[in-house]
Amino acid sequence: MRAEILAVGSELLLGQILNTNAKFISEQLAILGIDVYYQTVIGDNEKRLYDSLNLASQRSDIVILTGGLGPTKDDLTKETVAKLFQTKLVYDKNALFSIEQYFIKRKMKMTENNKKQALILEGAEVLVNRNGMAPGMLFKKDKKMIILLPGPPKEMEPMFVKELVPLLEKMLLNRGKITSRVLRFFNIGESALETRLETLIDNQTNPTIAPLAGNGEVTLRLTVKHEDDGEAIRLLDATEKEIQAIVGDYFYGYDQTSLMKQVVQQLKMEKWTISCAESLTGGMFASELTSFSGVSEIFSGGTVAYSTKEKEKQLQVSKEVIKQDGVVSESCAKEMALGAKKLYESDIAISFTGVAGPDKQEGKDPGTVYISIVGKSGIANGYTLSLHGSRNAIRDRAVKYGCYYLLNEMKRWKSSNDIF
Repeated sequence: MRAEILAVGSELLLGQILNTNAKFISEQLAILGIDVYYQTVIGDNEKRLYDSLNLASQRSDIVILTGGLGPTKDDLTKETVAKLFQTKLVYDKNALFSIEQYFIKRKMKMTENNKKQALILEGAEVLVNRNGMAPGMLFKKDKKMIILLPGPPKEMEPMFVKELVPLLEKMLLNRGKITSRVLRFFNIGESALETRLETLIDNQTNPTIAPLAGNGEVTLRLTVKHEDDGEAIRLLDATEKEIQAIVGDYFYGYDQTSLMKQVVQQLKMEKWTISCAESLTGGMFASELTSFSGVSEIFSGGTVAYSTKEKEKQLQVSKEVIKQDGVVSESCAKEMALGAKKLYESDIAISFTGVAGPDKQEGKDPGTVYISIVGKSGIANGYTLSLHGSRNAIRDRAVKYGCYYLLNEMKRWKSSNDIF
């Protein structure tokens, strides 16, 4: 079956909010084995919405609209659908009761236009909104399926999963189910990854392999279409095995994970504590680390020592290193890591120093970054990077590389036990 998504709302066209609904719906439909061929964004204009809906209903089996179900005059979605398919709007008693109770419980006066949200297309199957007022609906006409969903993601997403998916599953018998798996890679560019996997990509059939670069990382989406879940997983496993044999050294995780999330999971699993000493990153590593719940069990503490004086005072970086090599150096990064480890009595410590730009420092170009990691052995390893981009991009990428090196170090420590 072919599906099309129409996102309604002038705020989308003005760039005031992102169209995250289309992404979510496309992913969910892929799981069900429904192909999305078109996505369209339309402002709050009845004629343009009518024309877009008319075209979508001619070329697609399922049309899903999000937004425009609210109480104001510019909420025109269901009125436009009713006009195109020549059907009436009627009140849904349960939805109207729910809206009335909302205002009663909050001791607020309900204005007349709020009743508009309880209107549904006559004959439509109602999708209950458990997180807002306006119900969704599934309407069938001339072998076409028109689905109306609220615009706010906090209302739309649970409605889609809990109300709509069970209905679609009943209708889509003998479907070819789509199963996807995302492999995440770091420290290799998209072109280099694609070149190494060129033969696999050129010969792909089922599963398919789709590379995608973004935010300093590269992902591969493996997608298989098969009605049997077990066979789908077997096909994905076989394709992944071939990929891992070629570029497995750059692989770090699956699906929606991140480098920092993998670091946190690994530290928790091994019950190792970590501390950090930051200069050019200005606390970004500690901030991202502490965005995950439960990190108090593995994060001992961190120091942002931006000035030379504080590097000496808090992290005990020696005057000899500063005089001979400077604060933008591998030797300084190593002493910062050792100082943090001692200060916070952690199993592991990581440090960052360098030049974020835009100007040179100590004769070093912007993007020059030094990272050091030390384990229980007390031996600090150093890493030197030459990064490009804006000041914030350099800082962000430095943190990512720090996580990447940490994962590699922890893998080595685990296999050799030399952290102890």
